Amino acid sequence: MAATITPHTFRPRDLVGGHLVIDLLNTVTARDAEPLDWLDGYPRLLEWAALTGHFAPEDLAALGRLAESGPTGSSATSGAFAASGASGASGDSVISGLASASGPAAAEQALARVRELREALHDLIAALVHGEAAPEEAVERVEGHWKSAAAAARLTVREGTPGLRVTVETSGLDRLHDEIALQALDLVRALPRERTRVCPGQRCGWLFIDGSRAGRRRWCDMGTCGNAAKGRTHYQRKRAAGTGPT
Repeated sequence: MAATITPHTFRPRDLVGGHLVIDLLNTVTARDAEPLDWLDGYPRLLEWAALTGHFAPEDLAALGRLAESGPTGSSATSGAFAASGASGASGDSVISGLASASGPAAAEQALARVRELREALHDLIAALVHGEAAPEEAVERVEGHWKSAAAAARLTVREGTPGLRVTVETSGLDRLHDEIALQALDLVRALPRERTRVCPGQRCGWLFIDGSRAGRRRWCDMGTCGNAAKGRTHYQRKRAAGTGPT
């Protein structure tokens, strides 16, 4: 998908998807018209991630330092990991490896991988929602991103529940990508298709999972697309009745 990259300050009203992965898909708006990509840089990705509440602030701070440090910024990288408890021979090895993948250029590459994952997931989930055959290319791309994330993950047990976990130490600047890739597989396997919809609003096309009791939610947000549609309908009725502007 070709989209125009444009700056955007993320707000709570931008998180209407009902799932972290769906909210990532919606960082592109106006997919039904002239798409706009709101992720105009790695710092913006961190801003979005902070708003979701799914990532620890200390992790996002460490990623910010990694993104700013130069390719040889081992001291800055070491400082980023010190608070996370990376120590000993294995910890030093991890830090040394990630230091070479720090800096603005590496951050842009990490952002590009998030964008690639986002678009593959959008194609896959949109097809599932519409009851269409899943695009093979999208499936293969999602699989590749998941395998990359799984390779960086560690199996841990929290409160008696095993799961794959990723950290800044294991994933570096791909920490957000890897978390989303892991969650994406869980989502598509259990996607509530009858409750997952595409907003019909003009210049929108956002996806969302309807969590309402009645299950009749139509718009991504009644306060934006819903009210805009009501306004257009009201205008058209007045014009048809000859009482509105011509």
